[in-house]
Order: sequence, then structure tokens, then C-alpha cells
Amino acid sequence: MTIPFIAEKAIDAIAESLNDTGSDYDQAVADMQAKQPILFSYLLSESFKLLTKEESEYLLYLGLVIWKTVDAETATLALLMSDSIEDAEEKNWTLLNESKAKKFNDKLDTFFDKYPQEDLLAFVEDALVDDEDSFVTKEGKELLFIGLKTTIDTLCEIAV
Repeated sequence: MTIPFIAEKAIDAIAESLNDTGSDYDQAVADMQAKQPILFSYLLSESFKLLTKEESEYLLYLGLVIWKTVDAETATLALLMSDSIEDAEEKNWTLLNESKAKKFNDKLDTFFDKYPQEDLLAFVEDALVDDEDSFVTKEGKELLFIGLKTTIDTLCEIAV
């Protein structure tokens, strides 16, 4: 099934709804656990054990935004399986590690080339931008990006 292009406006609306009240966030967590248990487990898995507590919570929040946005734009979202998540994650790590770029943002350029869900990927990139208030570590950036890119790839059935 082809997922329609998801625009920034739709992503921002979901992000705002999860940001506004605790009950929407808690409900989204419960919904993801029920509807996408393997994806939910992935976002809380050992793959991300090097993240700080704040980064782990941020990963779950951003993952929820992506999942709810894709779910809202799709009639029936397939249940993700661990092998498709593992395959996508492995391909994303390979692509990142093969990059010759020195700076993190320059490394991401290769991921945007002909990517069908560019606004979702830009949402992830924007969430990881350096600023003085950022709690995301240098190491955490790569883990967060790969985890969230893998989430988009598997939910939208994008071949990496």
C-alpha cells in the first residue's frame, strides 16, 4: 500500500496535539502499544540504551508524532514486524556510516535524495538541530535520527 505524501502542516498539528495536554500523550502511548506493539518495543529497545533519559523520552515523543501522523493519513496501517524494522535500521546505519561528510547535518543530505516522505524526514532533522537549549548529545543525534528514519521507512513501507 502506498502512503500518500504527508505534509508539514499535518505533522505539526499532531505534534502540537501531543504537546498540549498530558492525556493526549498518554492516550497516544497506549494506542501505539496496542496497535503497533513491535514498533513501540523497538523505540524502547536496547538499540537505544546509550541515550540519556531525556533523549529516550524525546525518541518516544517523536516516534509517536510520526506514527500518529502516518496513521491519520492512512486507512489501514499494516502491523510492523521486527524483521522489517531490523532490515531498515541496518540499511540506514550503513548509509550513515558510508557518508564522507564530517558534520552531522551534511551526513543527512544523502537520506533526503529522492525520499518520498521528505517532510517527515525534515521534521526529524529539525528536531535534532543544534541550539543552546538542546539536551541531545552528539552521540544521541545519530541514534535518534536512525531510529526515527527507520520508523518512517517501515511505517510508510519505503525501500531504503
